[in-house]
Amino acid sequence: MTQKPKPLQSIKVDGPIPAHLARSIIEETLRAAILDGRLPCGTALRQQDLADLFGVSRMPVREALRQLEAQELLSVTAHKGAVVAALIQGDATETYELRILLETEAMRQSIALLTPADHACAAGYIEELETQHDYTEIGRLNRLFHMTLYCKAPNQRLLRLVEEGLNEEERFLRFNLEAMGLGKLSQDDHRAMLQAVIERDVDHAVALLKQHLNRGVEVITRYLASPAAQQRKAAH
Repeated sequence: MTQKPKPLQSIKVDGPIPAHLARSIIEETLRAAILDGRLPCGTALRQQDLADLFGVSRMPVREALRQLEAQELLSVTAHKGAVVAALIQGDATETYELRILLETEAMRQSIALLTPADHACAAGYIEELETQHDYTEIGRLNRLFHMTLYCKAPNQRLLRLVEEGLNEEERFLRFNLEAMGLGKLSQDDHRAMLQAVIERDVDHAVALLKQHLNRGVEVITRYLASPAAQQRKAAH
């Protein structure tokens, strides 16, 4: 009988972890494994298993799991404990409505403070997206492009909430982008947004961002209702 693979076996730990770095190393290691799919949605993360894996006590594990829960990468259930959170599902419209509120405000705060170097960085991500065919990398580059436009917003709590939304979208795109058939249209949106940002035309940039995100929710909602999405959901 074939043994069912254990997701934690995909995580490699190099040597002893310094005690003062344990929480941050565990958090970043688990975060990367969630984002790249090594820890799939619904995976239960038990504190003792993680403590054994990283060779630490349960205290830094508990702290790392709290941080990941705050980032909405984990959810806590009564019987399983910490579980890798689900991707965007039927609440796509609500998710994107909240993203529009948060990201437009972050953009408003950031535009005047962005430098030519920031503009060049954002343009570089667009160029990479134009030629990239790896869906994992596309999700990452999309997140980095958007965060570059928002990164100078002084409100750090706002930026954390924005990044949580982009993390969720990155995970969703990573596993569904090929089936959704998204292509160059999003890059046209990105180029137009960046040009408005460079010109410091805040109202136009915000309007383009709203249009971009609304287009995204239309595509995702349509995909989630499709037979292909239902089959993928059933398979997992």
